[in-house]
Amino acid sequence: MLRTLLRRRKQPLSAEDVTVTDRPAVRRAVSAAALGNTMEWFDFGVYAYLAGTLGKVFFPSSSPGAQVVSTFATFAAAFLVRPLGGLVFGPLGDRIGRQRVLAATMIMMAVSTFAVGFLPSYNTIGFAAPILLLICRLVQGFSTGGEYAGATTYIAEYAPDTRRGFLGSWLDFGTFVGYSLGSGLVTVLTAVLGDDGLVDWGWRLPFLVAGPLGLIGLYMRLRLEETPAFQREAEQAHHDAEEVRAAGGEDPVEEARQSGRGRLKEIFTRHWQAVLICMGLVLLYNVTNYMVTSYLPTFMTETLGEDALTAQLLVLGTMIVVALTITTVGRTSDRWGRRPVFMAGSAALIALAVPAVLLIRVGGILAPAFGCLILGLLLVCFAGTSASTLPALFPTRLRYGALSISFNISVSLFGGTTPLFVSALVQATGSDMIPAYYLMAAGVIGLIATFFLHETAGRPLRGSGPMVETEEQAHQLVARSRAEAGRRARDVWIRLRHPWARH
Repeated sequence: MLRTLLRRRKQPLSAEDVTVTDRPAVRRAVSAAALGNTMEWFDFGVYAYLAGTLGKVFFPSSSPGAQVVSTFATFAAAFLVRPLGGLVFGPLGDRIGRQRVLAATMIMMAVSTFAVGFLPSYNTIGFAAPILLLICRLVQGFSTGGEYAGATTYIAEYAPDTRRGFLGSWLDFGTFVGYSLGSGLVTVLTAVLGDDGLVDWGWRLPFLVAGPLGLIGLYMRLRLEETPAFQREAEQAHHDAEEVRAAGGEDPVEEARQSGRGRLKEIFTRHWQAVLICMGLVLLYNVTNYMVTSYLPTFMTETLGEDALTAQLLVLGTMIVVALTITTVGRTSDRWGRRPVFMAGSAALIALAVPAVLLIRVGGILAPAFGCLILGLLLVCFAGTSASTLPALFPTRLRYGALSISFNISVSLFGGTTPLFVSALVQATGSDMIPAYYLMAAGVIGLIATFFLHETAGRPLRGSGPMVETEEQAHQLVARSRAEAGRRARDVWIRLRHPWARH
């Protein structure tokens, strides 16, 4: 009898606890989520490569250096509203579902990016031109506040536990493909039209491409279903609510807990450690990311005096290398773990940031290419593991909201402002080694965050049951769980019967 009670204390998994993923559904989820990221970063690539051109179109009265700073200030402004977007879309995604919110963010991103292509220049309507550009960027930033966190949550909740790193890495594969497409298009336009053609009308073309891309992405997202984890959570919440009503009333404590304000309070009181770890990892990834993708082309042309086409080709080549290696890093994190990959990348960033920037300063083609390659390989360590690491920090019922808030606060304060801060520091100090020092500081913070990170590779998400690829794997997992529960119960029974025996 006691043995039976002990066995019940450690309930083994049942077949209902294990979710067998549907491969076509997983492929649709990964493709639709990645396409949204592709569109978002297509815009970033275009904006980064057109920074000098946009400065001439919207801020013609400023000096060349001030034009760049003004353009990046408009770029950074979009990141200031990202936390607001996260506060709105994140908790909403936890309440009404991931799929609906991801469809809404796709519409807003496509419309705002498309609208930039129709904006009149400063010479046409004066000061109103940069104001309209700022409004478009703010709408983009607000919608992006719910995009990356929602996409990572969606993929993580669909992926089998043993392949979450590999499948999650496809999201950031979309990031760098989008950036490469955007920057590649600008590079082609630069070669064909020249600087004068870009300033006159060519700068509009890349933004107009966002319209068709957005329609494709919206179609794919509208065909998606809700994630298994969210469906289970919603069913459990509905069941609990029915039980409360059957008992004769409403539970004010549970009602407050399910409200938006209650969820926010729970995030910052019960999960503050996970929030800080998330912010540290996001800072590490995004400072490196925006340094390479958004600031490096301008740094090489405006600060080091490199030819614009050469700088664009070097960074574009770096992005292609990242895109080609990112899924390998994701697969590696499934095998070795997320912590070792983040730890190695952080330490390498601290050690190699200065040599990489020194190589870029040499000029020419070969040395800067090696410097860019070093930064790209460091970046891929973080890009290939973030989408699988960050969602695992939070439980299902709070995952979208907690990740949206912590991710966007960190990106807004440290990631998206990187081009602005670094360009301003370079101008103020006259030192072209500022990018290296900035990267080293990010590496130190990332190393500290990784130290406190718990390993999640191959394990179920918090608040969710195991997810496997086949029925056979599910049966094996259930059988193994029952065997382990039996062994634990037997060990406890032996200790109770023979407390002085050695084991």
